[in-house]
Amino acid sequence: MRIAVMGAGAVGGYFGGLLAQAGNEVVLIARGQHLKAIQARGLTVRSHHFGEFVVKAEATSDTTKVGQVDLVLFSVKTYHNATAVPDVEPMVGPDSSVLTLQNGVESCEQLSAVLDGAHILPGAAYIEATIESPGVIVQRGEVVRIVFGEPGGPSTPQSEGVLEILTAAGIEAELSTEVMKALWTKLLFIVALAGPTSAARAELVQLLDYPEGRQLVMDVLREAESVGRARGIALDDDVFERTMSYIDGYAKDLRASMHKDLELDRPLELEALNGAIVRLGQGAGVPVPANECIYALLKPHLQGAE
Repeated sequence: MRIAVMGAGAVGGYFGGLLAQAGNEVVLIARGQHLKAIQARGLTVRSHHFGEFVVKAEATSDTTKVGQVDLVLFSVKTYHNATAVPDVEPMVGPDSSVLTLQNGVESCEQLSAVLDGAHILPGAAYIEATIESPGVIVQRGEVVRIVFGEPGGPSTPQSEGVLEILTAAGIEAELSTEVMKALWTKLLFIVALAGPTSAARAELVQLLDYPEGRQLVMDVLREAESVGRARGIALDDDVFERTMSYIDGYAKDLRASMHKDLELDRPLELEALNGAIVRLGQGAGVPVPANECIYALLKPHLQGAE
């Protein structure tokens, strides 16, 4: 299969590396020093599950030179969507699929608005990965999987074909008939982690250690749950309890990428995270004061130093 990874950073580069290692023709779309390193030395992947390997995939920043592909993995940071979404168009033909692995729940709609008639699959990536240095991606931890599906629910031969390609590359993947539920469940966790820790400039374990900090995390989570339900998402009845249990257990030592980006003065994915809860909450008539406060505190840093 011919595959383009739109945004071959930590997440896209990891999955793209596995797909290339499995024998697919993969084109990595990247930029800056990361792109130059891949072009010069290939992409190095250090994986908890597969060890270290190097792939010599084609790499470029110009999507007009790629041609049409069978599958696009769309994994750029959400703040690049204004330019990145139109850049996908030259690579998409009538039989192409676009699997979006971005944070948030609005990516599919944004792609559909530009790629009229394209086969777009909303998805969520569960992975802890970083670009250790240009051209080098490191994945840590046991959990690495992709959940995706058709926006309308039931699977199709096209989405089943994508599942087959992913699993053949050693990627744990699930083709869900309730993919928007999966995306919202992930969003609840991310906004509760990223928003409060970024606004407080504190680690999650520090916030959880005092009553007011814990209350803020819970308020952000409750508001996000209420917005999801108001928008017709059939979230599990115990989604709040399970998310808090996960936060108190495994996730208390995690650091959100938005928190890292804030410290490094990079642009923030605020609009796709707590900003989305604010916008969607307003549209659904759901009060979200905790998320509004976090959004107001972080908005001056939205563009970073770029």
